[in-house]
Amino acid sequence: MSDVISGPQSGLGRRRFLLGGAAVGATVLVAGCTSNDSGDDNNETNTKTVGGDNAAKGTQVTIGFSAPQADHGWIGAIAKNAEAQAKTFEDVTFEPVEPTNDVAAQIAAIETLITKKVNVLVVLPNDGKQLTAVARKAMDAGIPVVNLDRIFASPLAYRTWIGGDNYGMGVSAGHYIGARLKQANTTNPVIAEIAGIDSLPLTQDRSRGFKEALGTYGFRVTNRVAAEFTVASGQQVTSNLLQAAPKIDAIWNHDDDQGLGVLAAIRQANRKEFFMVGGAGSLDAMEAIKADNSVLKATVTYSPSMASSAISIARLIGQKKGFSDLVENDVPAHITLASATVTKENVDEYMNTGFRS
Repeated sequence: MSDVISGPQSGLGRRRFLLGGAAVGATVLVAGCTSNDSGDDNNETNTKTVGGDNAAKGTQVTIGFSAPQADHGWIGAIAKNAEAQAKTFEDVTFEPVEPTNDVAAQIAAIETLITKKVNVLVVLPNDGKQLTAVARKAMDAGIPVVNLDRIFASPLAYRTWIGGDNYGMGVSAGHYIGARLKQANTTNPVIAEIAGIDSLPLTQDRSRGFKEALGTYGFRVTNRVAAEFTVASGQQVTSNLLQAAPKIDAIWNHDDDQGLGVLAAIRQANRKEFFMVGGAGSLDAMEAIKADNSVLKATVTYSPSMASSAISIARLIGQKKGFSDLVENDVPAHITLASATVTKENVDEYMNTGFRS
């Protein structure tokens, strides 16, 4: 994890503590000057060390969980990870609601969890903006909300947000492709990009990171198409891409689920002159990378294991605990997961986070 920011309640508590400490320190300093005391006994530095066990059994916590319907390998893995993580804790009662891709139905399901007065909510919204009001309703009712991946429109609607780094995915893919082409002394390379749904901010962030990372090598995207995160759409747009570009040096495909269709189109066209990088870190992609018998040579992670972490975070919030390896008393307000580059050399380290497309 990276980009960790302290929660507001924690910050207030620390500020009060430090201001109190400063006042005491000033009083002691004046007394020392008056008495010509050396002050050697007043060297408090307000340091705090940590080292605990967050897994130890604590207060019983009921965690409500809501996510879209599993019509996509990544979404399916989100629900499975959340349930599996909840089962590892004796002190957690896991209360999921029926997954749905209907915004109104998800709002109704969350309202049911609010009525039941669960201790904490974990929500992956179908649409962050449209689910903001009901999440705010939960927060106003005293139920902390852990916002998973698709962010709500207002920070007042969640206690903690956890998700992947879309911009970072593009950066990781861009650096892998740029470095490999530079190493091969490739000049004026043809670099293709197969994006997901173009209207989504996450797709725009991925493309921006990719463009900016390639730019550090003096390269640019020469051919770009957008699919819809589905196998069928991936196959269709890739077929069009391959027909339009008779020679390609490298491709970045944003999503490993749609990547099944991308690879099918590449096999169908019998194209092998380029290498490809995937996105998200599916088990299918990692198996292909490990086998090293296709154009797919790497993928950049956006792991659904974030759902497991969301459950752990919700439990700690419900038990009014912080992370045992951080000095702050409370769980952070924002957690952005790093996007790693998985290659043949390190794939075994990441296989346990892969999901089946």
